[in-house]
Amino acid sequence: MNSLYSIPLTLNDGTETDFGRFKGSVVMVVNVASQCGFTPQYGGPELLYNKFRHQGFEILGVPCNQFAGQEPGNDEEIAEFCQRNFGVTFPLAAKANVRGKDQHPLYTELTRFKAGLLPGLVKWNFEKFLVSRDGEVVARFAPTVEPDSPEIIAAIEQALA
Repeated sequence: MNSLYSIPLTLNDGTETDFGRFKGSVVMVVNVASQCGFTPQYGGPELLYNKFRHQGFEILGVPCNQFAGQEPGNDEEIAEFCQRNFGVTFPLAAKANVRGKDQHPLYTELTRFKAGLLPGLVKWNFEKFLVSRDGEVVARFAPTVEPDSPEIIAAIEQALA
């Protein structure tokens, strides 16, 4: 079994699970924040989720406060913000660290993917990782790449094919 699938996750509502809940799906993992210049990108993943979820596509938003304190809220406040402002229906994890000594184990694995311009550490909010149906990281996108960009849509469609 792929190592990603055994990683424990706590969802925003306190549910204890693991990344294995996504086994067999293509998953975009995005570290998110509610007070960032990229916060409007919340709408993009929601559109992608609605467009592709019936084909086996999932999104996991991971709120993080490590970049200029741009996610100060607690899990309940974050969920309410996402629903009220962007109609978010995709799952959110509990707030977590995506880098440093307290880095969530999911991000320890995700950041091993070294292709493109972004090897290693997560650089900022709204960095996107695309995980294949068999649990392999197949793409990584910078925060500046909009979720509904042709580049991301093509990667999702290829992973779903």
